[in-house]
Amino acid sequence: MGSVTAIGLADTTLDLETQLLYHLKGNHYPPVPAEMVKPCIEAIDAFYDEDFNREINMPKVGDFQITYKGSITAPARAIVEQHHLEWFIDPVDEDLYE
Repeated sequence: MGSVTAIGLADTTLDLETQLLYHLKGNHYPPVPAEMVKPCIEAIDAFYDEDFNREINMPKVGDFQITYKGSITAPARAIVEQHHLEWFIDPVDEDLYE
């Protein structure tokens, strides 16, 4: 799996939530918790708004708070990079991280 799977998912008729869930569970080891789907969608939305540093709230998984560098928020850029979401941002921009 990997980018080829992500590209394939992005070309399906599945809704974005389902595509991301498959991507987070199947293309990462260990699998990313399902609770990260919403922050991933918010990060993608921030990229469409060109607000790459928008702070996104990290979710809880049960009683466990997901953090980013000790914070309960993460910049959209970090979420997109670390979860390999560039395949879900149309069109894929090679200068995405500049």
